[in-house]
Amino acid sequence: MPLRNRGTTAPAGGTRPGPTERIRPMHWVWATVLLVVEVLTLRPLGLSGRGLAVTLLFAVNFALFALRLVPARLVPERLLLPLMVVGVVAAAALTAVAEAGTASVFAFFLAAFIGYRLDTRTATVLAVALSLLCGLALAAQAEPGQQGLLLMAGLSTGALVLAGMSGRSRNQAVVAAISAAESAERAARAEARTLVLTERGRVARDVHDVLAHSLAGINMQLELADALIEVGETEKAREATARAQSLVRESLKQAQWTVRALREEALPLLESVTALLESSGHHEARTVTGTVRELPTRTTHDLLRIAQEALTNATRHAPGGSVRVAVAYDEGTTTLSILSEPGTMPASAAGTGSGMGLIGIRERVALMGGTVTTGLVPSGPGRGCWKVEVVIPV
Repeated sequence: MPLRNRGTTAPAGGTRPGPTERIRPMHWVWATVLLVVEVLTLRPLGLSGRGLAVTLLFAVNFALFALRLVPARLVPERLLLPLMVVGVVAAAALTAVAEAGTASVFAFFLAAFIGYRLDTRTATVLAVALSLLCGLALAAQAEPGQQGLLLMAGLSTGALVLAGMSGRSRNQAVVAAISAAESAERAARAEARTLVLTERGRVARDVHDVLAHSLAGINMQLELADALIEVGETEKAREATARAQSLVRESLKQAQWTVRALREEALPLLESVTALLESSGHHEARTVTGTVRELPTRTTHDLLRIAQEALTNATRHAPGGSVRVAVAYDEGTTTLSILSEPGTMPASAAGTGSGMGLIGIRERVALMGGTVTTGLVPSGPGRGCWKVEVVIPV
């Protein structure tokens, strides 16, 4: 028959005992009171004959009673059933051989303990056996006319198994509640860790957008200025230096936008896109269709970062080519399109990039639940241009 150890396993990283492993002071009080009462009332007690038998049976019964003072985890499950069987026999035997005292008290405590520690089927079988043995033991030594009464008293000993089962059910409910609370705590920690990792990824993308793009553009302009100075094109070198200074100012603006986004401040999408275009040297290249609506701060921030990435790539890989940005507010979606024409000047060696730009765009779009399309336009308006189109659900 299956047994169930009612102790609980300490959670990982802790040593907190389960409900069945906490020995309450009242348990010690009951053990002390029972020991004193039995020693004072149980007869005969001695070291020979029937007194020796009573003494030995009393010792066995009290030892098994004291088993409840031992934490459940310290009692091997394979020994629990044999010990309870010995307890049933010992309790019935003490009831049979003792002439006076409260010998049957051990049977009541044992029935409750059996109901608490063993599974329902096993506890029921042992409780029935205990009742029958104690009932027969009391009836056998009863005076004429009292057999029926003592038989009923003996049969009642097993009834306390129900109290033990009730205590076991309460303990299981407590263990389940503790387990559920610990699971919820672990889930909350896992969710918090996921949020932290997600935020780290977002911050990493922002650092890449603000620093890598700006520094790449500034470096490209400074290399161009250096090359122009070597060939004597002083005026054009000044223009390249001026563009580098403009990129520095734009980088400061981008840093401010990032700080505002982290503080969940509202970002003006259209105005910010216009500023991005103007800072990259493209004017009047923005179109808007549909009814303009306010977007969530996080969405606006990500769209601006995508536009910045696309414009930086256009400047890096196709310098001199025109760029057009379109924002379409459709029913249920918002679409951002960046179309860059082939460059009119050769790209410098600084224009190779880190390779993380398109990856960052895809990550942002995935987090927003949208779709992204990148590549050359094969036909129609914009043929031969590089297009980045992002569609975000509202």
